[in-house]
Amino acid sequence: MLHPSYSDLMAVVNSEVEAGEHPVVQSRYSIVMATSKRARQIIDRDKELAPEEKDKRKPLSIAVEELHQSKIKIVSDEEESEE
Repeated sequence: MLHPSYSDLMAVVNSEVEAGEHPVVQSRYSIVMATSKRARQIIDRDKELAPEEKDKRKPLSIAVEELHQSKIKIVSDEEESEE
């Protein structure tokens, strides 16, 4: 079982959405895609944003923790192309 849960992660990601706006993440699929993309970045030696322990944590666990701590942000394809 994944901790934090999908619903917890979705709540964190959508916490900055104002009333009346569409949520950033509407499905588990979006969470999975975002964390897997971040895990691949970590595997490619990108800097970890949530370095708590120097244990042998897996890249996906690190990515989930970073998302839960709001250290990474999920953006739409439109927002990514604007940056």
